[in-house]
Amino acid sequence: MTDSSDGEAAPGEPVGIVEGPVEQLRIVEALLFAAAGPLDEATLAERLPKGADIPALLVTLQAFYAPRGVNLVRVAGKWTFRTAEDLSFLLHKETAEERKLSRAALETLAIVAYHQPVTRAEIEEIRGVTISKGTLDLLLETGWLRIRGRRKSPGRPVTFGTTPAFLEHFGLDAIGDLPGLDDLKAAGLLDGRIPPGFQIPMPSDDQTLREDEEPDDDGGLDLALAPEVSDDEDVR
Repeated sequence: MTDSSDGEAAPGEPVGIVEGPVEQLRIVEALLFAAAGPLDEATLAERLPKGADIPALLVTLQAFYAPRGVNLVRVAGKWTFRTAEDLSFLLHKETAEERKLSRAALETLAIVAYHQPVTRAEIEEIRGVTISKGTLDLLLETGWLRIRGRRKSPGRPVTFGTTPAFLEHFGLDAIGDLPGLDDLKAAGLLDGRIPPGFQIPMPSDDQTLREDEEPDDDGGLDLALAPEVSDDEDVR
């Protein structure tokens, strides 16, 4: 317990910092523990005294929990407590998986993540095969993809991008944390037959529409015009 007479923390309690008293640390800690999901700094600031140094408080708590069984981590620009990675095996539970993403869905998700904003035709051009409406529907239903707007081109095709839920699911703070060329090589996901000059685009999930995009006033209705193809076998 904190001694209210001198404001010093008891042994084992997170130590305060300049302009970040122990009581403020306790408030941030309580809010993050009680929250149903990650919280951003603006939400935390609403519950703290005006002028509280939110970034400094979070850094202090993050350092305090770093060697413990739960860690304070930042995902999708928000903060949350998660089980320490080296202890996650203790909480592993075998469950029946209702539906596994097909290879087509995984490839489509990766293309959108790196190339967004991107249309269905552009996805097909990169993959070299036609994708089914069901593949995009599934990724939209998971909440990992969203319809950004429409391309300013004939037919006004919709453009796709990733969502904060995508970042949260894959444990990313920002889309720029996706692995680059060297990371993919080190993981063995790219072989030595990479064409000369091959580059992986710098991903960006900026929600602002690009110059070649416009708002989707039609609600993405043209998705229904996509060919009905099996999610497991694309048309080659």
